[in-house]
Amino acid sequence: MIKLVITDLDGTLLNDEKQVPHDFWDIRKTLHEKGITWVMASGRQYFTIADQFSGILDDVYVLAENGALVMKGNQQVHIDPLDKSFTNQLIERGRKVKDAWPILCCRNSAYVEDEYQPLLDEARKYYKKLQIVDDLTKVDDTVLKFTLCDFISSEDNSYHHFKELQKECRVAVAGKIWLDMTSLTASKGTALKRIMSHCNVKPEEVMAFGDYLNDREMIEVAYHSYAMKNSHPDLIESARNVTTHDNNNNGVIRELTEFFKLG
Repeated sequence: MIKLVITDLDGTLLNDEKQVPHDFWDIRKTLHEKGITWVMASGRQYFTIADQFSGILDDVYVLAENGALVMKGNQQVHIDPLDKSFTNQLIERGRKVKDAWPILCCRNSAYVEDEYQPLLDEARKYYKKLQIVDDLTKVDDTVLKFTLCDFISSEDNSYHHFKELQKECRVAVAGKIWLDMTSLTASKGTALKRIMSHCNVKPEEVMAFGDYLNDREMIEVAYHSYAMKNSHPDLIESARNVTTHDNNNNGVIRELTEFFKLG
């Protein structure tokens, strides 16, 4: 019996316009009535997710910043911050990457130190609370994640500047232009395990949907794992199943409708 459904947002539940499928709300309510809890999992900031799903926050878990923070309603279920001194090293290194801009993702806000408009336009899609500061190393806030917005390619450009640090932090290609760094123990998979423990759920009672490499640990934890049709090829190799439809054609909702015979 399924007890948890966990979905990534961008490229998975949401279409490319960042829109929630219109029938999500009814499906989510139906599953809730069956005793199934939904988990919103994303590299996004908590406040952005909470704003988009404000009407159901008491009934769902929000897994934000690639698993560095988990909330259920007003309750903080899990937090796994980055060490501040190590974060400053990441900032210094990130400043040197061509055509990539550092973003410091913290408990109370996200921060950038550049007013470059394309950066701000992209960052504001994912960070409802965003501040421009003179120096990221001087920010006084709990750091959940360090991110680079890489307009060349996170996988082909900025990743190569940080891959040697993988024994000191978790480095994840989170999208075509996003490279995310969290603590070694922070991931969507680790956070999912914390949620499973919180509600006494086994892997075979979990359905998971994702599309990119930062979803791999989450996909590997859940027994009923689905890579989106539009997924990164490496994620498809990690999943037990592939959705019939992509994120722009209601892929998650269609799979749930068929699996639970809701149609």
